[in-house]
Amino acid sequence: MQRPGPVLGITCLLLALLAGCQTGSHAGAESRGVDAERLRSADAEAGTWLMDGRTYQAQRYSPLAQINEGNVKDLGLAWYRELDTLRGVEGTPLVVDGILYNTSAWNITTAYNAKNGKPLWSFDPQVPRQWGRYACCEPVSRGLAYWKNTVIIATLDGRLIALDARSGKTVWTTRTFQTDWPYSITGAPRVFDGKVVIGNGGADYGTRGFVAAYDASTGAFLWRFYLVPGDPAKGFEDAAQAMAAKTWTGEWWKLGGGGGAWDSIAYDPDLKLVYIGTGNGSPLAQHYRSPGGGDNLFLCSIVALDAQTGEYRWHYQEVPGEEWDYDCTQSLVLANLKIKGAERRVILHAPKDGYFYVLDRASGELLSAENYVPVSWATGVDIKTGRPQVVPGARLSLEPQLLTPGPGGGHNWFPMAFNPGTGLAYFPAYENWMVYALEPNFESKKFRSNAGWGGYSGEVLKKRMALQKAAPPDQAWLVAWDPVKQAAAWKVPLPRHGNGGVLTTGGNLVIEGTTKQTFSIYRATDGALLWEMPVQTAPVAGPVTYTVDGEQYIAVNAGWGGGAAQVERGVGTAENRASARLLVFKLGGQRKLPPLKPAAPIPDPPPLRATEETVQKGAKLFANTCAQCHGQLAVGGVKDLRHMTAETHASFNDIVLKGLRVKKGMANFSNVLSPEDAEAVHAYVIARAQEDWGRPEGSH
Repeated sequence: MQRPGPVLGITCLLLALLAGCQTGSHAGAESRGVDAERLRSADAEAGTWLMDGRTYQAQRYSPLAQINEGNVKDLGLAWYRELDTLRGVEGTPLVVDGILYNTSAWNITTAYNAKNGKPLWSFDPQVPRQWGRYACCEPVSRGLAYWKNTVIIATLDGRLIALDARSGKTVWTTRTFQTDWPYSITGAPRVFDGKVVIGNGGADYGTRGFVAAYDASTGAFLWRFYLVPGDPAKGFEDAAQAMAAKTWTGEWWKLGGGGGAWDSIAYDPDLKLVYIGTGNGSPLAQHYRSPGGGDNLFLCSIVALDAQTGEYRWHYQEVPGEEWDYDCTQSLVLANLKIKGAERRVILHAPKDGYFYVLDRASGELLSAENYVPVSWATGVDIKTGRPQVVPGARLSLEPQLLTPGPGGGHNWFPMAFNPGTGLAYFPAYENWMVYALEPNFESKKFRSNAGWGGYSGEVLKKRMALQKAAPPDQAWLVAWDPVKQAAAWKVPLPRHGNGGVLTTGGNLVIEGTTKQTFSIYRATDGALLWEMPVQTAPVAGPVTYTVDGEQYIAVNAGWGGGAAQVERGVGTAENRASARLLVFKLGGQRKLPPLKPAAPIPDPPPLRATEETVQKGAKLFANTCAQCHGQLAVGGVKDLRHMTAETHASFNDIVLKGLRVKKGMANFSNVLSPEDAEAVHAYVIARAQEDWGRPEGSH
């Protein structure tokens, strides 16, 4: 790809520098407040980061260019703060009038002086630690919202809380769901025109997805839109639910249905439309939730709603009848592109299913769709009908089959960026193959994961392992994608899944944390590596950039965790890492990180004194109850249970049934498992440890 000519490049640079100087914040300056007009005009404030994605276009592009391709080699650490957690930290900070607002695991929110990192206040919403059990991929939060003089957080356990931006004191709080269902919130709230909209997760545990709007000044409820229809006998909430119900069969409402909007929400202030990316089905396999087939609206779709009323306007379903865990909740980026000679207002979307979609955001018309990673579940997308051409046999059956992308997706939640100067979208991509099959004797139970291999015979498991072993190796890249040509402009190979969210700037930069345990900066036009710093962990969150007193900074949360960490640990590539930190860089920064502590040795497993029947019982219980957090076949996860210490083995039942470690996020499972069940799970974990690390003396 050719680079811009020198005159254009210098002009853009000067304009960006001017914008940064004109809008740069002063550390500790009195906040002007953030009203609807200021949010709509956020693009003019190059030195701030007022909302998730920076502007309503959510491009994660900043025109700031004080740090640029010519001087980025001089970048260094300005300041950092320990976040005191080994959990994943995925939040994108906000920067408003010289104050940086950050959120960490369990929604702990802190305000810092954006110039020197001095903590100003911190707020812990006291999320019940057992609620981490219902977050598929750790108790993370991906961001905050700002309205008037309040910071709005959406907690894992379903509360919206507005905090005074200067003191951190609670202004109002409201509950978005009742805790009798295993909903959770990990996405960032979206504020527009005095409203705050939030979705939820929980499809893996049998919930019915929805989004809801509240008054951003009081927390009062305004409207709700369900993403899966309910029980027809009780009547539908609106005409859209009646329409969607025609695409379902059986008694799906008894199983939840799924469709959670657990991440991306976008807004177009001109069209007055709010866009919702929706998730997978519940149960995951369509065979169980909708046995007669059907498209199962609004699973794995982009749904456009009237921002004022929440009424349905249009939808585009990317994966009809979704059953491969291809959530369509990834970054929704708004842009204006010239396509076939005409200027189009579009949505750019690179969801887990492996296709990059370009839609007209006024009508939902599909303009183009091409695969950005290898795809085997479909041969392409028919532009006339908008439907994927699903490969015969790709639907789930009892026979294991190897497909790509796997449930990790071609691109997961890690935020995508779009640079209007280069015309390219930047995001981490992942080629991964997974063996899928229906689970025999499946039972859908509230508060229990619907995934696992525990019900299979030994022969089927052997076939599964053989197929997985024969799969092509996983590959990962940072991709620069041309949405007009629908082709990669360049790719940078990276070691494995879990490379972070992306920021791009007017300095011709693309900025991303990597699984090399580095924070890295590339040239936006060709992908050349310009600067890289080892940071002792993989920063997965979306970075931001801002100015204070005319000086540009770049900030990122570096806290390895979430689903990507489970995948990495599950394939045996986990490395020793530092606990989570907020890292902030500037030109000439000189701060150093403390040395990394050495990894603890892996302890030997204890003797196995259970029968094979008990071990097999434990295998099924583990697959249906524990694997969501601790990895399939007890490999990896949030904590690899094959590596338990002797002390943990001795306390196993108290940990599982009495909540001995609930403060660390390990919930009490006494409402799901009996003491005999817990013993069986323990026996299975010991057996798995022995299989992989050697059988001690005295084992049966």
